[in-house]
Amino acid sequence: MLGQEETLDLIKKAQSGDEQAKETLVKENSPLIKSVIRWFRDKGIESEDLFQLGCLGFLKAINNFDCTYNVKFSTYVVPMIVGEIKRFMRDDGAIKVSRAIKGLNLKIGKFADAFLMKNGRSASINEIAEHFKISQQEVVMAMDSAKMPVSLYTPFDDGDEDGLTLIDRFDSQENEDFVDRFALKDIIDKLEERDKKIILMRYFYDKTQSEIAERLGVSQVQVSRLENKILENLRKKLEG
Repeated sequence: MLGQEETLDLIKKAQSGDEQAKETLVKENSPLIKSVIRWFRDKGIESEDLFQLGCLGFLKAINNFDCTYNVKFSTYVVPMIVGEIKRFMRDDGAIKVSRAIKGLNLKIGKFADAFLMKNGRSASINEIAEHFKISQQEVVMAMDSAKMPVSLYTPFDDGDEDGLTLIDRFDSQENEDFVDRFALKDIIDKLEERDKKIILMRYFYDKTQSEIAERLGVSQVQVSRLENKILENLRKKLEG
């Protein structure tokens, strides 16, 4: 993995027309590109095409990156890749998700979190449908809408300055923290159900190990061991 100084040096060379520097940057950052395009799987775009779009966004990031800014290149490049794919999907006639469906998805998310805390398990599609008095198909549609990421360069429509985008709302450190949290969420979502519950209850809902042990029907010692193992795996994945 390239260090920050080595990355900046290659970016400067690439911006001066060094094709080998560009190839090196793309090769060394291909895991990052692949991690971003995973958010767009099952959206009707072939994996190879997604990767090519990701590389295109990455190359645009190289050309536009200002090395004098106090921003990590990895922080800058993620929204560029996302924006490139979103532009393709928009121009290719991708279906827009209505505000009503997005709003329903947020409500479902809050209900699902509360249900998990109360019952120690995830709510089923049928239980969600009964709670909101809608069909199971509507539940699935609303939940699927969350899989359509929004470009960080999408303009706000809230009466603010013309041209203001989501990325403008973050300063350098906030932007880095945002991307780190985004990466962490992606990793947590892929955990086994039990491990995910432990992390959510322990670090998002401030539950003690004893309270978690009671919910899961195991001992506090088991929870402690599991927590340490999960945290170590998360740390390795974030650093790798």
